[in-house]
Amino acid sequence: MNLIDEKLLAYAEEHTTPEPAILAELNRETNANVLYPRMLSGHLQGRLLAMISHMIKPQFILEIGTYTGYSAICLCEGLQPHGKLVTIDINEELEELVNSYFLRSGMADKINHITGNAMDIIPELEMNFDLVFIDADKTNYSNYYDLVFPKLNKGGYILADNVLWSGKVLNESNADDETNALIAFNKKIKADTSVENIMLPVRDGIMLIRKK
Repeated sequence: MNLIDEKLLAYAEEHTTPEPAILAELNRETNANVLYPRMLSGHLQGRLLAMISHMIKPQFILEIGTYTGYSAICLCEGLQPHGKLVTIDINEELEELVNSYFLRSGMADKINHITGNAMDIIPELEMNFDLVFIDADKTNYSNYYDLVFPKLNKGGYILADNVLWSGKVLNESNADDETNALIAFNKKIKADTSVENIMLPVRDGIMLIRKK
């Protein structure tokens, strides 16, 4: 997944603010006990998410794809005092683990954790958002974008993870469904005149999008 030399990545992490102790513990537990631990945002990306949240100071955040809750806790760090984060995931098996870390992090009162299909849940959400993080099934990235865009405040931001997909987005001629979906999503954002965007080659690629 990492697109830079492992030694350079280690150097970058060494010169980045350490992850809080509760996140370091969640990082270890995810890698030890949960399937597909590469899905975890981890130290470097987590600190980037927290930094962006601090810069935006959002009132409401939407996260599509909770996994074990690491990124949600990071994003909550920059919330306004009475802000809320809504995070959606379809995996019921991780609910107990996720909620326990939300509670231990001190962020539980800021988080509305919803289990279910985001395609069904997003249209029912009644608030607008300042920040959206998309990190769920890749084949629906464009669909998630279309659903959340009307609920994104003007000047709000969308972050989309895994947009470089371990470099597979360079191979359009022999791509699987997930890769094709990400290629289409990246082209969609580039062509969208209602936004400004920058693709960041951090970890597996993050698309940062601002609504004009």
